[in-house]
Amino acid sequence: MADEVLCAIADGVATVTLNRPAKRNALDRAVLGGLDACFEGFERDRALRVVVLRGAGPAFCAGMDLDELAARQDEEADPEAGVVATLRRIERCRHPTLAVVHGDAFAGGLELALHCDLRLAADGARFAMPLARLGLVVPFALGQKLVEVVGPAMARQILLVGRPLSARRAYEIGMVHEVVPAADLERASDDLARAVGEAAPLSLAGMKQTILRGLAGREGIEHADLDALAAQARRSRDAREGIRAILEKRRAVFRGE
Repeated sequence: MADEVLCAIADGVATVTLNRPAKRNALDRAVLGGLDACFEGFERDRALRVVVLRGAGPAFCAGMDLDELAARQDEEADPEAGVVATLRRIERCRHPTLAVVHGDAFAGGLELALHCDLRLAADGARFAMPLARLGLVVPFALGQKLVEVVGPAMARQILLVGRPLSARRAYEIGMVHEVVPAADLERASDDLARAVGEAAPLSLAGMKQTILRGLAGREGIEHADLDALAAQARRSRDAREGIRAILEKRRAVFRGE
């Protein structure tokens, strides 16, 4: 398994840690591969009760690795397809999943938390989807998940405005289930994981499948045209400018081309 993703299992609880603190735990191929390996193994572990997902360093996850994304902008294949596949694997995990968000969860990092069953946040955590500031369009499956969790009105604000939401505001709109002081996050995480882990495994698995079946209709929505729009935006001059501006820590100048 990649050093970028750490996994420890004790007393029926698997703790998965994104381990790129210098890159704010940005998602690159190594991280996605590490997450895939972890969750593939969890499917075979019947002694496991709950999976806790967290990040090392000050951020939970800053989203896609922009250096890697910039290098792959001209590829025919969607460089974000791997993110979508990994997040779907996490969502469909047979075991309950808990995202423990202590710092910023932006873009793909926010989606990583949204694809977990439960979300616990420290009071200083922030949540955002600033893709429009990069000249990018959210992949359909990820935009769909955002609408599913917070509803269309708040999804419009999050996607079109792009400003970070505080943990308290995220709680108010149903994005996270609980907010606690940062000093209490570890205890609250342990308590919640234990509460879930003490429930009957067959009941938990059945209820997860019931929820996923209730959402199954979303799989039949045609979105090839939206995928084409996302691909067009990804290859645009604005996207190159947006990503370059973020890496160079300056304001982007967009021209609509």
